[in-house]
Amino acid sequence: MSVFTPVTPEQLSVWLKSYRLGTLVRMQGIAAGIENTNYFVTVTGGSYVLTLFEKLTPGELPFYLGLMAHLAQRGIPSPAPAIDLQGRMFSELNGKPAALMSRLQGEAVAAPTPEHCGQVGGTLADIHLAGLSYAGRLANPRGPRWWREAAPQVSPFLDDARAELLRSELEFQSQHRCDDLPRGPIHADMFRDNVLFAGERIGGVIDFYFAGVDCLLFDVAVTVNDWCVDAAGGIDATRARALLAAYHAKRSFTSEEHGAWPVMLRAAALRFWLSRLYDFYLPRAGELVHAHDPEHFRRILELRITHSGDVPWI
Repeated sequence: MSVFTPVTPEQLSVWLKSYRLGTLVRMQGIAAGIENTNYFVTVTGGSYVLTLFEKLTPGELPFYLGLMAHLAQRGIPSPAPAIDLQGRMFSELNGKPAALMSRLQGEAVAAPTPEHCGQVGGTLADIHLAGLSYAGRLANPRGPRWWREAAPQVSPFLDDARAELLRSELEFQSQHRCDDLPRGPIHADMFRDNVLFAGERIGGVIDFYFAGVDCLLFDVAVTVNDWCVDAAGGIDATRARALLAAYHAKRSFTSEEHGAWPVMLRAAALRFWLSRLYDFYLPRAGELVHAHDPEHFRRILELRITHSGDVPWI
């Protein structure tokens, strides 16, 4: 499991005294995830997810936790942070800031249908619309500035062809960043493993810890690049149009967003190719770290470049 900071039941029991949630029944490490330490926690007062933040600082956490609380209060199926006896959304556990989040129901879908994609598109629009009234501000932590910082660190591990692809796409994106598009808080990582389906309906959207303020269309591109691709990384037009149409029915795309769509699909592919390269070649120490294959998003990026003139739209 991805545990960077182990926690014993005894340590957790002491920490839980800061909450009015009862006593610890059981805890179990969560295998998924590569950024934080996560446990399922059952107490006599209910079920939660305990997260110890390995990178995020106490100064950054109010944006993320506040955003989830804001969305949950507006009917979005997002985790809500538990508040301790001192009114805090997080506090220190084993030297790391830690929070208890409500545990949402459902399971991830490995093979999404157009119906699944339609629900995801509608829920993503709901998140964007609800987020517009959120006062917190934090730039996308994996946006263009991070791309420029990460690229020199991973480039020495790449062969000539991959290094040139990375260099040329960074240059392309630097000339086409669409800062005039509608902006607001975005999830930025709404992959299949971060959406839980309870039966035929979405029961939860989790892992907002890459959220930030950016172009809303970038978030749509990130989502399509995972939910609407075939085994080779090409876009499944039926699923993509289902997702885009459901989103558009709630928040209409602008003509500028339509024009920027191919660029944003490339930007979303670049972001995850870079982050997977970084996690693969520059991992952190942990009991067991689950690192994704960078080649998947390299292939997606190359396909988005090759087919930039014929990507599906509504």
